[in-house]
Amino acid sequence: MLKNLTTTRVGGPAQHMVTATSEAELAHAVAAADAAGQDVLLIGGGSNLVISDDGFPGVAVQIATRGLHLDEQPNGKVLLRAAAGENWDATVEYSLAEGLSGLEALSGIPGCTGATPVQNVGAYGADVSQTLAWVRAYDRESDQVLKLDNAELGFAYRDSLIKRTSTNGSPRYVVLEVAFLLARENESAPIRYAELARRLGVEAGDRANALQVRQTVLELRRSKGMVFDIKDADSHSTGSFFTNPIVESSVLDKLPPNAPNYPVEQAGFVKLSAAWLIDQAGFSKGYGLEGTGGFALADGRASLSTKHTLAITNRGEATAQDILAIARSVRAGVQERFGIELVNEPLLIGEVL
Repeated sequence: MLKNLTTTRVGGPAQHMVTATSEAELAHAVAAADAAGQDVLLIGGGSNLVISDDGFPGVAVQIATRGLHLDEQPNGKVLLRAAAGENWDATVEYSLAEGLSGLEALSGIPGCTGATPVQNVGAYGADVSQTLAWVRAYDRESDQVLKLDNAELGFAYRDSLIKRTSTNGSPRYVVLEVAFLLARENESAPIRYAELARRLGVEAGDRANALQVRQTVLELRRSKGMVFDIKDADSHSTGSFFTNPIVESSVLDKLPPNAPNYPVEQAGFVKLSAAWLIDQAGFSKGYGLEGTGGFALADGRASLSTKHTLAITNRGEATAQDILAIARSVRAGVQERFGIELVNEPLLIGEVL
């Protein structure tokens, strides 16, 4: 069952299943499926997938490649190359153990390294576009391995060329290896997130010890159920189910004056807090559990996390439909209350909101 390969623990069987432990196996599995006219589902850490209870009527390819390498560069820089199947947090931990900084604020994010450039994974004021040098990927259309540098990947908020470009409904580019350009130093990158800066006792924009930043980020994430733990039902989720909406600045006139908002590069637009919108629309932590509202939606099998309103969790026996029932209720409530449509962050396989 595919649910065993995801952090939300929902999803039926695949028609065919392949585990690729090398780049050659990965490219071959995808190419063979394409040649046979079969749909392809790529699975890394399974932390960004909600798979239908009916399963997947095609070839599911589990990416299980391994390898971490360091290439010394001029001016105290180091290129960290990681195979797509490497666990992301293990990659961050490895970088710090080697005396490198730049990835520390991205500690604790579940999933594999090859998935990080797909949606420009980010947290606590950092994202992978800030350090990523290049990606090597198998191009399903040309049947070739290409190297795409940072500029070619067209990064945006939770978005990239890889995410936007598809072949037969799944990514055209299959990530094989990712390279990050990091600094050989003990100090972190500048701290851009106010909550993290407060915890570290520094001003926003200052630096701190990189190892201390990692530990503080892990503590923050665990307190919100955002570090996967088999014993913690609040972590049995895809992390943030909805992205923070980017809206025209004029929308702020229709919101309460205390609505959190953040600047973005696009002139005339701001980013809102999806968690705040959800809470203010009446969906508190634990929504879906008895006594918190909406219990009939999923009979308590699924709920918003009791630690964070952005995560929709499997309390033990949830189905994909249970997870989506919570998501639909929350999205409809925010739309009704604020006129803002939330967009799901995880991929929905065989399902729609």
